[in-house]
Amino acid sequence: MVLKRQSLSLFLGFLLTSFITPRSIARFVVEKNSLRVTSPDKIKGTYDCAIGNFGIPQYGGSMAGAVVYPKDNKKGCKEFEGFGISFQSKPGALPTFVLVDRGDCFFALKVWNAQKAGASAVLVADDMEEPLITMDTPAEDVSSAQYIENITIPSALIEKTFSEKLKKALSNGDMVNVNLDWREAVPHPDDRVEYELWTNSNDECGVKCDMLMEFVKDFRGAAQILEKGGYTKFTPHYITWFCPRAFTLSRQCKSQCINHGRYCAPDPDQDFSSGYDGKDVVLENLRQLCVFKVANEAKKPWVWWDYVTDFQIRCPMKEKKYNKECADAVIKSFGLDGIKIDKCMGNPDTDSDNPVLKEEQDAQVGKGSRGDVTILPTLVVNNHQYRGKLEKGAVLKAICSGFEETTEPAVCLSGDVETNECLDNNGGCWQDKIANITACRDTFRGRVCECPLVDGVQFKGDGYRHCEVSGSGRCKINNGGCWHESRDGHTFSACSDVDGAKCQCPPGFKGDGVKSCIDVDECKERKACQCPACSCKDTWGSYECSCSGDLLYIRDQDTCISKSGAEVKSAWTVVWVIFIGLAMIVGGGYLVYRHKLRSYMDSEIRAIMAQYMPLDSQAEVPNHFHEERA
Repeated sequence: MVLKRQSLSLFLGFLLTSFITPRSIARFVVEKNSLRVTSPDKIKGTYDCAIGNFGIPQYGGSMAGAVVYPKDNKKGCKEFEGFGISFQSKPGALPTFVLVDRGDCFFALKVWNAQKAGASAVLVADDMEEPLITMDTPAEDVSSAQYIENITIPSALIEKTFSEKLKKALSNGDMVNVNLDWREAVPHPDDRVEYELWTNSNDECGVKCDMLMEFVKDFRGAAQILEKGGYTKFTPHYITWFCPRAFTLSRQCKSQCINHGRYCAPDPDQDFSSGYDGKDVVLENLRQLCVFKVANEAKKPWVWWDYVTDFQIRCPMKEKKYNKECADAVIKSFGLDGIKIDKCMGNPDTDSDNPVLKEEQDAQVGKGSRGDVTILPTLVVNNHQYRGKLEKGAVLKAICSGFEETTEPAVCLSGDVETNECLDNNGGCWQDKIANITACRDTFRGRVCECPLVDGVQFKGDGYRHCEVSGSGRCKINNGGCWHESRDGHTFSACSDVDGAKCQCPPGFKGDGVKSCIDVDECKERKACQCPACSCKDTWGSYECSCSGDLLYIRDQDTCISKSGAEVKSAWTVVWVIFIGLAMIVGGGYLVYRHKLRSYMDSEIRAIMAQYMPLDSQAEVPNHFHEERA
């Protein structure tokens, strides 16, 4: 196993150094910006410095600050807090530019430690007399990835002789003020910016690939606004290598290359015996190039951003979906011509050049002010390589600095970029056109495909191909996706609001409940109206049953009974109702008569008695007769 790993490493090393270029050493161009010293007078002037390939350079702008050279931790490889050092500027003072020495640790770590201590920018002093180089991020270092993505301040490498001038001025007690200027870092020849991104479809290549994929998703909305408005011309590129002729028939070359070793990519997991091979990556890179070509011919080059983003989400290697079948599904969701794309890709097994990949290899060689492309990812703006953090805001600022003055689009002058990616082809998400429901939801970071919540009813599914209603109230939304039909004023549905219930044909129908429900002929199938005197007639969704002669059909018992028997029963019911009513009337009349009679008798008796004796309620009657005196 150790020998296998060693031979694999040697082969990959040889393969990667066989980068196709007519020169033995690739030409690397260092992107520079100006550093102008404003004080003291003895070192005043303009100097070159190399832009760091991390952090956020202020493309199109400038920054003034005061230089500080720490007494301790001069190389910045440790946290300054441990030395009691802070670079936080006081209110009203210029920002602090920290000068640190090169050596002993990564460039990015020096800048990170200075940023945590309050620095606004970092100048790294070279430790040897040499042409300026680009300070890059550590390759595939997991621990460094934790802080690199959080670096937000600009940095630059300065020449050794210039750094010594700065140190001498500071040691003499002079105030050293400088101005970092990025306004000419990107040329701006006209009112349109041309930029290109050198990328890779491999999603298992470590930290840098993760950062690249995150950038593509974040920047998609801004890129599409610029492209649709005609402000920019974007071109994607993919790096490929060739297999040395002596190895073209080896198992390694066959698994990592197409077209007989002409176009290769390293094995994604560096294990030739399992997982995906390098040629799988080459084929997907080629497919993405053809997606751009076909979309560009259809006057919609911005669809490349949609395809690449969705392919990352829907077809990852870790889920074993990194294949043509998944790619074709993504292509179909955006309405692209899959036949044209396949034709563009050609036959990977032929012993001949592939025109698309051959053009890519030629483009890898530097031209004019742009050097050879050897680092992934690489962003080139107006033929100048971008340096800094691959982050939406920073890249947008670099692109906007490439416009000729006063020709910048509104997006460059606004605080943010507003997009609605669901308006174009529904963002490639699921939708129900009949019910006007979509899984596409536009957000600040781009659109997402999530099954929606509509009128309190939740849809469930992957959001790309499938969403279905679930839970109570599901029948309110497009009848729950179930069959339903109306005829002659009658409506039947296969939907049930019971949670977890599936589409099921209602009584009187049979079928799958989704696409169709067919009327059941109860008469023919002898499911009802089967008594000897019954006569059955089928109707849509039900049946009609009648009885012969003087008979009446009872549906609940599926039987016929005599109408006369039913009429006698009804007649007795009427008689009893009348009898009870009369009895109630007679009883009520008797009570009224008895009450009135008693009242009359009482009044007569009181009148007779009142003639002989006063009653309690009657006053004494005066005597009108007088006795005579004798």
